[in-house]
Amino acid sequence: MRMTARVGRTTCFTFAATLKEACKVVLSAVLALLGFAILPPWARAQGSNVNPENLAMSGAYSIGPSAFNLRESGDDNVSASEFDNVCDPPGPSARPSSGKAATSAVATTTLTQRDIAIPNNHSELDSSGKPVEKKGERPETPYVDREIYYKNKIEFSLDGGWLPINIPFPFDVFEGDPYDLYPLRYTLVPIVASLRWHLSDVGGWRFLRGNWDLTAGGSATAIPKGAETHYFSYDMGIRRNFIPRNPRVSPYVDIRLGLGVINAKGPLGVYYAQGQNFTFTLNMGSGVRYNFNPRYAISGGLNWMHISNNNLSAPSYSNYGINVYGPMFGLNVTLGRHVGHSE
Repeated sequence: MRMTARVGRTTCFTFAATLKEACKVVLSAVLALLGFAILPPWARAQGSNVNPENLAMSGAYSIGPSAFNLRESGDDNVSASEFDNVCDPPGPSARPSSGKAATSAVATTTLTQRDIAIPNNHSELDSSGKPVEKKGERPETPYVDREIYYKNKIEFSLDGGWLPINIPFPFDVFEGDPYDLYPLRYTLVPIVASLRWHLSDVGGWRFLRGNWDLTAGGSATAIPKGAETHYFSYDMGIRRNFIPRNPRVSPYVDIRLGLGVINAKGPLGVYYAQGQNFTFTLNMGSGVRYNFNPRYAISGGLNWMHISNNNLSAPSYSNYGINVYGPMFGLNVTLGRHVGHSE
């Protein structure tokens, strides 16, 4: 099995994450507040035939004859108690004197439905006096996903897999090579320890909604079946997390590239074994991530792993490569203080 392009013997790969979100989903809620104001008329009662009951203002409260009207009526025998009753502020704290005026002052302090404060997310009251919700508006939901996935979050990731299924190199068809298996079969057991750096906040369109994280780390791979016995590599890659709102389970796809060292047996005469110790590796996988809380999560899925030297051992030794896939499981732990993100 061969890599698709011939590369030099350099031992560094540089990744520049330049992917940006195609669109941002902005959640906005517009709540209208309807106010009802009552403009009280200023009534001047003339003469001694003024009826206080006629001065009620729209069912809010009523005001009796003013002190000035009493003085202007020509009645000089106004008692101090009558003057105080007129000058007291209207409402429950007023001190009505007695009779019709007192009854009218108490009765007209009753508030109508329009005087009741209406919550912001309601436009009117129903017949029973309960607020009616506006059509087409739903209450806002907390963004739990933004507490789990947010820009500059750093995680420690430990992944392990069992890869016993051998397949031909998927890109043989593009190189004109026959798409078939070699007689030598391999089983790989990789253990990968890495750091995950979340490059962005949650964003995207509908089912593509999610974020990116960059992965860098090292792996130690046991080879219980095959010509070689072990493989060590340094890997870097990128993962796309597909994040529904308020998630517990989030699907993902990822790809990792690396370089490493294997105890090659091809130079020792083992046919179909690896041609040299220095090799390259390519990993592609997909699965789901389950978040217990913003700090701890587990993941599970399938991973395909490719190892070859990109024909660097030719023509002395052939480059057969290894291509296997199988289940992969991982544990993710947030490092440092949990920050989170909110809108």
